[in-house]
Amino acid sequence: MPTPSAPPTAAESPPVQQPSILLDLAFLRLWTGATASGLATWALPFVLGLAVFERTLTATDLGLLLAARTVGFLAAVPVAGVLADRHSRRGVVLWAGLASGTAAPVIAAGLGRSVLLMAAAAAVAGAGQGACRPAYQALTAEVVDAGRRQQANAAMTLAVRVTTLVGPSSAALLAVFLDTWALLVGIGLLWLVAACAPVTGARPGAAEGAPEPAAGAVSASFLAEFAEGVREARRHPWFLAGLGALTAVIATGYSATGVALPLVSRDEYGTEVVLAGAMTAYTAGALGGALLMARWRPRFPGWAALTGLAAYGFAPLSLVFPVHPVVVMAAYAVAGIGIELFNVPWFTAAQREVAPDKLARVSSLDFLLSYGLAPLGLALIAPAIDAFGATAVLAGCALVCFAAPATAALASGARAFSVPRGGGTTP
Repeated sequence: MPTPSAPPTAAESPPVQQPSILLDLAFLRLWTGATASGLATWALPFVLGLAVFERTLTATDLGLLLAARTVGFLAAVPVAGVLADRHSRRGVVLWAGLASGTAAPVIAAGLGRSVLLMAAAAAVAGAGQGACRPAYQALTAEVVDAGRRQQANAAMTLAVRVTTLVGPSSAALLAVFLDTWALLVGIGLLWLVAACAPVTGARPGAAEGAPEPAAGAVSASFLAEFAEGVREARRHPWFLAGLGALTAVIATGYSATGVALPLVSRDEYGTEVVLAGAMTAYTAGALGGALLMARWRPRFPGWAALTGLAAYGFAPLSLVFPVHPVVVMAAYAVAGIGIELFNVPWFTAAQREVAPDKLARVSSLDFLLSYGLAPLGLALIAPAIDAFGATAVLAGCALVCFAAPATAALASGARAFSVPRGGGTTP
């Protein structure tokens, strides 16, 4: 007869099942704000494209406005990272959203009158968008407890994927009833929701496993404070390796998606169906990946994430050989699933491992490098195709997408996106 065991201690008790993150009002408000900002972000280029169609804006002017928005975004990201660590992250989201919300009707006011005014407003809109990104990332860690952050990040990235579909399509539907000016004002209202919806979170006292910041340490300047964020990032070898891999994949694989896919769809298949089908498959795959990561807890989350990131290589690889269009669409679906297998553990690990008072700066470094080099890849891939041919360039892009995450997997702590306490390393 077995001997009765002693009652489990508190440390041995099974964990209490936590309620769904979707029942958390504070997170729902944060999610609503992030979704509104995503809708506004994706709708703006489409609405400006409608202005070109209506001949109130030229194609050259459209390129200038989108470039101005990108410049504003990249300029604001590092500044917002410092401000969000120095001050209230809720306050940064508020002022960033208000800036973008004010810029949208100014863009409308400049239609047909002043391209310079519109460009200045587009830069402000981009700055607001860029300032929101690291602040929202850090605010998630304040609003959501550590045990539910992966679920929260999955919900946030799911919202991003939905807005890529709903934003342009909703703008197209509303364009039947409203003119461009009214649509731009509506984008401004979405930014007001993004500014006002989130609540103030409780900033954690310290990251799990991270050393406490030195008491009374005061940065001498903005550059010094940003450098502190860079030093914090360097303290996590897995983060630097993963960021390098992410940057390489976006600069090559994303460029293949943005430039080479339309060319191949036109020249090799003679129809836009391949382009539309591949992009739809990618978004559908990403939605599936986000839903999967809301529940799945892989044994080695870092390696699983980097494997997902490497899956983006199937997208350019599918364009190298003359295959059936369904194969191209399937490859893009796999790439979409993989990118979310990476994104969710990546954001969750940063919120867990990075010192809380430097999280926004580290997040801003993430967005600055990964998004900042994407335009360079887009600008170079077309000349590279002209010089070396589509096959060689796409094969090179695929090789980089596979090799960069594989190399990052060798970094210390890459297996779990965490370096164990006590100075040990994880292969």
